[in-house]
Amino acid sequence: MKEKILEMIKQYETIIIHRHVRPDPDAYGSQGGLAEIIKTSFPEKKVYAVGVEEPSLNYLRRLDSIEDSVFEGALVIVCDTANEERICDSRYRLGDKLIKIDHHPNEDAYGDHLWIDTSASSVSEMIYEFYQFGKEKGLVLSNEGARLLFAGIVGDTGRFLYPSTTQNTFDVAGELIRFDFDRNTLFNEMYAMDPKLLKLHGYVLQNFVMNEDGSAHMILSKEILKEFDCLPAEASLLVSTLGDVRGMKAWVFFIEEEDQIRVRLRSKGPVINTIAKKYNGGGHPLAAGASIHSWDEKDQVLKDLSEVCND
Repeated sequence: MKEKILEMIKQYETIIIHRHVRPDPDAYGSQGGLAEIIKTSFPEKKVYAVGVEEPSLNYLRRLDSIEDSVFEGALVIVCDTANEERICDSRYRLGDKLIKIDHHPNEDAYGDHLWIDTSASSVSEMIYEFYQFGKEKGLVLSNEGARLLFAGIVGDTGRFLYPSTTQNTFDVAGELIRFDFDRNTLFNEMYAMDPKLLKLHGYVLQNFVMNEDGSAHMILSKEILKEFDCLPAEASLLVSTLGDVRGMKAWVFFIEEEDQIRVRLRSKGPVINTIAKKYNGGGHPLAAGASIHSWDEKDQVLKDLSEVCND
C-alpha cells in the first residue's frame, strides 16, 4: 500500500490532506508531516492541509483555506480518522480519489485505498515509515516535517508512557530527533498549561469519583467549565491525568458541550472501545471516545464501564 500511495502522489498535481474533527497533536502532526514531505519532495505540486483550526494547536501548524473548485481532480488523503463522519471538512468527497491512512481499528472502511496499521502508536509514526519506504524513490523529509511527526508521536503516546509505544516507536523517535528542530520549545508548547486550566486540573483531582471495582469518572458540566473559563477542548486535555491513580483500571470524563456530552474513555487494561461503539463512538482498546445527548445516559455508561472493570 505504501507503493500505491506513492504512485498516486506522483500521479496527481493537487493533493489535499484532511484529519479528524477536534484534532489532537497526532492529527495535526500526521496531516502536516505528510504535507511537508510531499511539498519538499515535489515542489511543483499543490499541497494543502485543510480543516477547522484548533487554536491550542496553532503552534504546530496553520491550515490552508481553499475554494471548492480546488478539489476537482485532486487526490484527497485523510489521516488519523477512523470514522467517515469524523472527517473534518466534508468537501473530502469532492476529490477524484480518496486514501485513508489510520491506526485505529478499521470499523469504517471508507475510501478508494486504505492503509491501516493498528500496531502503530500513531499515524505520525506511519507517515515516517512511509518516508523511510520512499526516501530512495524521491521522498524528502524536512526539519519542519520531522518536528510535526515527532509532536504527533509524543502526543499519541503520552510522552512514550502509553502501552501503544513499541520498540519501533522509540526507533522512529530516535531518528526524528536527529533533525534540526527545538525539542524544548516544542515540549513547552505541548504541555504548558494556562493558569485557568491548571486550576481546573486541581478541581479534577479533588472531585473525581472512584469505585471499588477500579472504575472512575469525572463530570465537567457547562457550569463547571464556565466557572473555570475553560472550553471543552481544553478540558479534554486533562483526560489522561487520572492515569497515575493507584488501583484505577479505567475511567471516563463526561465533558458537556452546547449540543452533546463528550464521553472520553481511558483504560490501563480493560477494553473500553467496545463501550464507545455503543454510543456512536470508537477508538483504541485503551483510549476511545463517544457522545451522549442526555445526562440520563451517563448512568448506563458508568454501568458498562464497571462491567468491563469487573470482567
